[in-house]
Amino acid sequence: MPSIIVFTSIYLFQYWRFASLLLSIIIFIPFLAALFIPFIHKKIPNKHIGWVVLVVPLFLFIALCKYITAIANGETFIHTIKWIDSAGINFTTYLDGLSLIFGLLITGVGTLVILYSIYYLSEREAIGRFYVYLLIFMGAMLGVVFSDNLMVLYVFWELTSISSFLLIAFWYHRKMSRYGAQKSMLITVSGGIGMLSGFIMLHSMTGSFSVREILTMIGGFTDHKLFVPAMLLVLLGAFTKSAQFPFHIWLPDAMEAPTPVSAYLHSATMVKAGIYLVARFMPIFGGEAIWFYLVSSVGIFTLFWGSFSAVRQTDLKALLAYSTISQLGLIMSLLGIGSAAYASGIQTQSILYAQATFAALFHLVNHSTFKGALFMVVGIVDHELGTRDIRRLGGLMPLMPITFTIATIGSFSMAGLPPFNGFLSKEMFFESVLHMRNLDVFSVGAMGSLFPVIAWIASVFTFVYCLIIVFRTFFGDLKLERDDRPIQEAPVGMLIAPSLLSLLVIGIFFFPNVIGQYILKPAMAAVYPSLTNSEELIPHISAWHGWDYFPLIMTVGVIVIGVVLYMYLRYWKKVYTVTPLTWNLDSLYNAILMKSEKGAATITKTYMTGQLKDYLVYIFGFFIVLIGGMLLWKGGLSINFENDAPITVNEYIIVTVMMGAGIALLFVGSRMTAIVLNGVLGYSIAILFVIFRAPDLALTQIIIETVTTALFLLCFYFLPEWSKEKSTTFSKAVKGAIAIMVGSLVTVIALSVQGNRMFDSISTYFENAYELAGGKNIVNTILGDFRAFDTMLEVVVLFIAGVGVYTLIKLKGRKEGQDVEDK
Repeated sequence: MPSIIVFTSIYLFQYWRFASLLLSIIIFIPFLAALFIPFIHKKIPNKHIGWVVLVVPLFLFIALCKYITAIANGETFIHTIKWIDSAGINFTTYLDGLSLIFGLLITGVGTLVILYSIYYLSEREAIGRFYVYLLIFMGAMLGVVFSDNLMVLYVFWELTSISSFLLIAFWYHRKMSRYGAQKSMLITVSGGIGMLSGFIMLHSMTGSFSVREILTMIGGFTDHKLFVPAMLLVLLGAFTKSAQFPFHIWLPDAMEAPTPVSAYLHSATMVKAGIYLVARFMPIFGGEAIWFYLVSSVGIFTLFWGSFSAVRQTDLKALLAYSTISQLGLIMSLLGIGSAAYASGIQTQSILYAQATFAALFHLVNHSTFKGALFMVVGIVDHELGTRDIRRLGGLMPLMPITFTIATIGSFSMAGLPPFNGFLSKEMFFESVLHMRNLDVFSVGAMGSLFPVIAWIASVFTFVYCLIIVFRTFFGDLKLERDDRPIQEAPVGMLIAPSLLSLLVIGIFFFPNVIGQYILKPAMAAVYPSLTNSEELIPHISAWHGWDYFPLIMTVGVIVIGVVLYMYLRYWKKVYTVTPLTWNLDSLYNAILMKSEKGAATITKTYMTGQLKDYLVYIFGFFIVLIGGMLLWKGGLSINFENDAPITVNEYIIVTVMMGAGIALLFVGSRMTAIVLNGVLGYSIAILFVIFRAPDLALTQIIIETVTTALFLLCFYFLPEWSKEKSTTFSKAVKGAIAIMVGSLVTVIALSVQGNRMFDSISTYFENAYELAGGKNIVNTILGDFRAFDTMLEVVVLFIAGVGVYTLIKLKGRKEGQDVEDK
């Protein structure tokens, strides 16, 4: 397997001149792999399919690493595959410093997660299905961060929601897994639909779906009436995906997913999609006060609420879920502060505020390392002990020393302690919120002084729950005893991935400027294209700034107060019981969902009567009100007979016969008579075609009518005798009125269309049938050539229906066979 990776990588690098095309291929590789995984899994049932899947993210990570040097030198890569060119929707991939960060996280962390899952998931699980979902998600995330076209980005955006739904509900036999999957999908997809509306508004303003093109022209549309609504809808999509308050409630319930899913989706990738969206659109909306206030305020409050809520959790995974919410809020608030750089007219101040974005991107990388390791640690504890309940844990340090070491590194990094990478980005976070006090744009005022206070309080709670993770799990007395087997360290294979992440946590602390120069600097160039000429935009990351460095003093305060609060936790934790547990956003969500379901059921029972006559009344009534009302409102009904040919006596006679047959159908008492009258209508239409000199259409009509009449006679022979419907006079009057109005409306619409032409007739195009398609008969050419694509789709529909019928037959046969064996 390693030889395959090396060979493929060498082959790929030899064709480096096709780097832009390679970027498009990278997105499709996970989807192609997902397509073949079920077949490969069937061929090698005795081997863990994860080893095959592992090749995919590892190969993609190696391929993306090749771009690092070029991106660091200021290059960008773009490639376009034509799709719906007339609508401006093309598959355009764009790689710059910002998308490269996320691409490396998606593939790098994805490699470690798949390695971890090989040892975490038993082969008795449906691992083939698991890896198909995981690869689809990986491809969707790569599509989100590499797409330049807004519509393509939206497609991948919603595909991440769908694939995450499948992953969260992987253990679908569990009620809470199904509930968490549904909750996450409802919230994130709803936000995605709002984001789509914002994208359409941006296109309406600028005439382009390209993010790069919109960036160049958006300056002329900041006063447009759609500018602010578009901004708010884009933020709605970002906030729901990145679990910002009050949309954060889906993330804790999503922890019902297997731990590899939580480590991948809910710490390193999916929840970072909203972060990516805000960073990508900052050059478009960053100079607006609404953007600044919303992003920074929602972020800082999410930071506080997530850390405050994490302390009360008794499940390790739930604690990590709220800690993730808190850390995402921290990153989001930094991006909000960094957007002030677009509003500041002074270069030095712009650079000062822009460094908040640098801190956000730095913490983005750091968070993926220590939080991924922590999720894997929780998975190890659960895998080895069968519980994540903090109240039942304790005393595991001597039994699981490596797991304890990894947990300590990850927790202390999240708490912001040296020598771990979280300390560096947390110091930069404190420095950025302190700059808020001197912010002289957007009339910040007292709000600027409030930010450092909230940030510091939230950091204290962060420190407390980090101590809970380490000390409540690994110190103290051993509370849990296992009768089946002794508690011991996890298998070596399960420890490899979190150990590597822990090494990164320490390595980044000692060599942070390597990340800064090669990864973060080009990302800053993507977010601030107008400030890239200043070297001060990329600060030198240092672990020591002296004792008079105020962020260090804030960190010392966090440690002191955090230790005190942890020691007296059992006394002040009662504050969480002041508000009843039923008063929360989860209860509100459940109430809305329950009321919606009951309301929908009530409405459905009202109109779903089981009577065809009622459904026809709904359909025709809707047609009359919507179509007729719109035509009357817009003045679209105008009849003009000037250019019409005169009506002959023969035509009057045929139409009169058809009207008589149609009316007689309502009063006949025999099914045979009704079939004959229906045939009179069909053959009369054929006679009209003859009069109008369309013999081919007349022949077609005669054949169809003959076959239809024969089928009617054959089928109706087996039906009960014709019986008239018994209904009230009022019901008959309503039905008669609807019938008259529908018939009149259709007639008036047809006459209006016939007498008024807004465009040239398309028939002139088909008159060149011989030159276009080589057919002398226009009608045959239309049916055989011009409608070929439509016919092909109809054949595809029939094929799908056939496959469905065949599948049902096979499943029925298999089920009957199983029933026989059971008996």
